[in-house]
Amino acid sequence: MSALTYSEVGATRLGPLPDGYHHLHHRTRVGRGRADLAAAGAAVTDWRMHRSSGAGIRASAARAVAGVLVRVSLGIGPFRFTAPCRVIWVAYESDRIGFGYGTLPGHPECGEESFVVELTDDGTVWFTVTAFSRPAAWYCRLAGPVVPVLQRWYARRLGTTLRRIVAEGRNAPV
Repeated sequence: MSALTYSEVGATRLGPLPDGYHHLHHRTRVGRGRADLAAAGAAVTDWRMHRSSGAGIRASAARAVAGVLVRVSLGIGPFRFTAPCRVIWVAYESDRIGFGYGTLPGHPECGEESFVVELTDDGTVWFTVTAFSRPAAWYCRLAGPVVPVLQRWYARRLGTTLRRIVAEGRNAPV
């Protein structure tokens, strides 16, 4: 099994995020109540949220569990980038569902990213993307400040996609 490309393993779960990386923290309201938590948690952990947002996902398991290998691909044609990752932690808790994965050799960035849905005390379901990363590939170094902008755009897209998935599930005929 390939080694992760960074040493601060688990920082997206436990915090704080390490120095020397770009930090991303994006939070989106996606629903309300336990049913929405369950729907959102399932969409995050079975890769549906990523796929529905336009990312290609090839995973060694149908659901996020520690050790699962994931290849995320984004882009079009010759401008398609593949990012190998390994799930390093999961949360299947009563009020919190999600996972974090870390970068493997061949990933254009170096670092970790997590995708978590949480039911707060007021009944709101929030989706949070937390990440720390720095360029690993020459083209990411060359792109400089554009990369964090694209990462924020993608995090917002995931939140919008997840909110839509939850709403569609809520409005589906029984």
